[in-house]
Amino acid sequence: MDIAEPLLAAHRARFAAVDALLPPAAPPAEGQRLDVATADGTRITGVLQRHRSAPGDVTMLWAAADVRQLFPYFGATGTEGVDLLLRALKGVLEAEEIGDDSSCVVLWPSRDAEAIRAFLDHGLVPLSAVGVRTAPPVGAAPAVAVRRARPDDFAAALELAAATFDYTGLVAAPRRANTAELLAPALRDALAEDEPAVWLAEEDGEIRAVAHCAWIDATPGSEAAELLPPGRWGYVNNVVTAPGERGGGFGRALMAHVHRELDRGGASRTYLYYNPTNPLASVFWHRQGYRPLWTSWEVRPASALR
Repeated sequence: MDIAEPLLAAHRARFAAVDALLPPAAPPAEGQRLDVATADGTRITGVLQRHRSAPGDVTMLWAAADVRQLFPYFGATGTEGVDLLLRALKGVLEAEEIGDDSSCVVLWPSRDAEAIRAFLDHGLVPLSAVGVRTAPPVGAAPAVAVRRARPDDFAAALELAAATFDYTGLVAAPRRANTAELLAPALRDALAEDEPAVWLAEEDGEIRAVAHCAWIDATPGSEAAELLPPGRWGYVNNVVTAPGERGGGFGRALMAHVHRELDRGGASRTYLYYNPTNPLASVFWHRQGYRPLWTSWEVRPASALR
């Protein structure tokens, strides 16, 4: 999609200034244009995309069934520019039928405080974040047995992975009734590989924590390169400690092992998604050396946008 070159240059300059770890801003998104102007006449643009998911799509684990995602291009206009674009988006939504299982989403650099002010004013909340590991963990890891998962661990690992959504369903995206069904294919495939990226922490022969990871290459033109600097990244997809065992050191020991394995495998860095609204995850991952790079601001249902 064509966007005026001065605005696109200002957009790229904003990304470069707000966080040195951000990759260069991606090319303009395709979608419905929202064109507005600030009080001094500066023209800015938003692009609106709509994504619909079926009940069996794995995206339903973290997303609404009907998502409207805004890509803002507001350059140096700061809070005023974001405010105007969100007002324009609200105008679009008021002309549509909006269901309950819907959302408005803006994925934006976490350190852009001027944008945060506008997001909050319009009722969006920081429901998820992309965290990158930039420092060593705080404190030594407890002595806990950690091993690679095997195919015969599937049932126990799936039960534990699904159980954590009982908690995250309270503090982040609502839990889906078919959560285990949505989680199962990727976990089964990982366990069937020669070198599965799934690790378990055990005590007395019982699984206390699970980490499901993967490799992601952020190469030019790839989807990952829009979020991450170039390189081979270790992706921490899902980490779960059994209810009743949280705070016992199993997660710390497991991740110490996982980070060593990912580093040995050639990871330039590691990243993950976590919920800033989760009072357990937000503390745990910061102590593991992660900090937010991107934040997904969201309002559900979409009609609740102010």
